[in-house]
Amino acid sequence: MILKDPLAVSHRPFLLSVVLCLSACAATKEFQLYPLDGPLAKIDPPLKISAKAEGADVGSGRLSFKLPEKIKCDGTWTAVVPKVVSESSGLSLTLKGPGANVDNKSESVPGVNSGEIYAVCTDGRRVQGNFVMGSGTTSGTGSATDTKGNVYKVLF
Repeated sequence: MILKDPLAVSHRPFLLSVVLCLSACAATKEFQLYPLDGPLAKIDPPLKISAKAEGADVGSGRLSFKLPEKIKCDGTWTAVVPKVVSESSGLSLTLKGPGANVDNKSESVPGVNSGEIYAVCTDGRRVQGNFVMGSGTTSGTGSATDTKGNVYKVLF
């Protein structure tokens, strides 16, 4: 009879839970597009188009949404978020001997940042827009148009 070592536990369940958590924790932001003018604005009740924007933690990424009649749109969003990078270095003397102090910091600049969205849809239309967002936030407002004559309010 072979006895298993109780300390030799399989790591597979743990690794699977870590992978699932990391994929669920990916920074995804939801955009809302509201048709204001054009053919989609005439639909009653008014439409609210939800878009998923990946990469909210890094300021750009993939954008995807569906228009009526199962039209899929995929593209990119990006925000221009300026950063201030400061470096410091110096020499410090301690009882243990000389040491060095090297530091590198990056922080967001306060204010309003601009961004853009661009997507291509399965029916051939292109959606393009601009938005502004507050520094250090993932919320903003803007507008977009498409090549089929629609104008959208963009909120997130």
